[in-house]
Amino acid sequence: MSDKRGITAEDLYQFIWTSDPSISPNGERVAYVSKTVNKERNGYSSHIRMVELGSHEDIVFTSGEQDRQPMWSPDGGKLAFIRNYQDKPQVWVIPANGGEAQVVTHAEHGVSGFAWSPDSSKLLFRTQVEPQSTETDSNTSEDAKTETADSKKPLEEEIIDRIRYKADGTGRWNGRRSHLYIQQLGSNADAAPLTGGDYDIGDFCWSPDGENIAFVAKIPEDDSDPDLSLITDVYVINASGENRRKLTSSEWSVYAVSYSPDGEKLAIFGSDRSHHNATQVNLFIRPVQDGEWLSVTKAYDIQLTNSMVTDIRSGTRSNGPVFSEDGQSVYSLVSREGGVHLVKIAADGSGYEWISQGNRDIYQFEKSSDEKFILAAADPAQPGDLFLLDTESQLESRLTQHNEVFLQEIELIQPEEFYYKASDGEAIQGWVMKPAGTPSGTKIPTVLEIHGGPHAMYGFTFMLEFQLLAARGYAVIYTNPRGGHGYSQEFVNAVRGDYGGRDYADLMEAVDYALTKYDFVDESQLFVTGGSYGGFMTNWIVGHTNRFKAAVTQRSISNWISFYGVSDIGFFFTEDQIGGDVWKNTELLWKHSPLAYVEQVETPLLILHGEEDLRCPIEQAEQLFIALKRLGKKTQFIRFPKSSHELSRGGHPGLRVKRLNHIVRWFDEHK
Repeated sequence: MSDKRGITAEDLYQFIWTSDPSISPNGERVAYVSKTVNKERNGYSSHIRMVELGSHEDIVFTSGEQDRQPMWSPDGGKLAFIRNYQDKPQVWVIPANGGEAQVVTHAEHGVSGFAWSPDSSKLLFRTQVEPQSTETDSNTSEDAKTETADSKKPLEEEIIDRIRYKADGTGRWNGRRSHLYIQQLGSNADAAPLTGGDYDIGDFCWSPDGENIAFVAKIPEDDSDPDLSLITDVYVINASGENRRKLTSSEWSVYAVSYSPDGEKLAIFGSDRSHHNATQVNLFIRPVQDGEWLSVTKAYDIQLTNSMVTDIRSGTRSNGPVFSEDGQSVYSLVSREGGVHLVKIAADGSGYEWISQGNRDIYQFEKSSDEKFILAAADPAQPGDLFLLDTESQLESRLTQHNEVFLQEIELIQPEEFYYKASDGEAIQGWVMKPAGTPSGTKIPTVLEIHGGPHAMYGFTFMLEFQLLAARGYAVIYTNPRGGHGYSQEFVNAVRGDYGGRDYADLMEAVDYALTKYDFVDESQLFVTGGSYGGFMTNWIVGHTNRFKAAVTQRSISNWISFYGVSDIGFFFTEDQIGGDVWKNTELLWKHSPLAYVEQVETPLLILHGEEDLRCPIEQAEQLFIALKRLGKKTQFIRFPKSSHELSRGGHPGLRVKRLNHIVRWFDEHK
């Protein structure tokens, strides 16, 4: 009998999150972010730590309330990071050996990203600017006007002329655009504008010689509405803001860009939109000066970047393509069969090889000049730490263990992986978690968990919700039905136009398989929950079967007709995923709406939703709740204030705990 205890929802307050490793140019030290729940338990605190790769000595390096995004200067003499200054995020610089940090940017609306110039003398940063700003307006001086609230100011109307006038997590559009500026260090001069206009800058990077900057943007070229397009392009501009060149042909969605070490090539992560929103992320490379883009990974049928679903982290920066020192290869994360690993891809498209191993979730990585790697990785028994991988010796060592002492008190469950053959012959991957100490032959209540996306995946990572359910005596089944990443382009595309079809069959067949395979799964005590797309599917399930004793739907979709007009992505997501719009395809959208089947619901349903969710707005929950109550069904509706679509993984800590406890409470009440 183990003397360890089961995990609780309140244990969320004890976690330490590790992210954003940045390796020093000499390869001796790694700066990284350590985040915790703050003392008031109403938010998070973060600071930068420093670990010596030789001795593994690990120390606190900064002491701000929310220090983040550390980045070494190329000469190794300084470390830049983001910290608030006068309530706005700005770039600060601290000597590499420690000392007093100094704020070096004074952007009126704060900084959202930055990059060192190759000679360490300047910072390129992205900030929001007012619409009247042009490429000659700095708008970033320290004494620039600040926003103030005037209680005597009369109410003003809000004029909206963009279809994309809101976004989950940020709210309604403030009229500003995101643009690039260059700040000369050691100078009192204002930052110099690099870009300007009625468009936004996405990813960006310096050329190795510091002469040019590549960036991603959607720059209008005609009178068409750019908000109706998901296409973005790559541009290169001189560091003086002149000679802008467009290097793509407005056919792709581009997410990230980087230069080769010699400055001769550009690599991008992007989608050719061949399968619309279900298209896998691929690598494209071309010469900077002249030449065609080579689609490097299209033939490999793999998903670049991290597509893992987890409830333990949110908002970590994703890696773009990273060239090898000789420029002949590109390193990337790949999501494959429930794991996320580092791969080395030949730049000429001749093949790729796996660099990391094991059942794990690598969510960030950093490369040293001698091609050692710092991996930020999680697995089902730990929420995320840093590891040093020496590719030459194939040896890996663990650099941080911030949750080790705390987690040693807890009985954590290792999931058992399984594959089953669906009725159409497709192999479907899944996992089951059996509570510790379950006597042989005992039947126990079992929860089916359904991931969001749907173009995402469950896998070998830490899930607090799953561990909590297991600690409370529930077996947990989770799987990757059709629509999820990690298998093939055909697999991820299969859900489009078929919500509630093959995906629903995959999930029900997963339950059937588990009942046959695992004798502890109790057919008379099955439960189901999921969030976002998983919430849609939970709503769909309870309208199509009574095999579950209770269900919890989270940040869900219930009505595609209204979702089209209220979600921040509704107008294009509905057309892409369901196959039509409101005015021409009303019957189709209603056919795929769980609300259409509400009269058939007999399963007690708990509805959880964030009040500031703009991805799946709360009216989706309201419609479902009112219909169920009007029909006399058993239901309960819980609204979480000041909570976006990210509540479960990055929201208010106290509300995250309450959410978890409500899920368990509802299932306990209906055993």
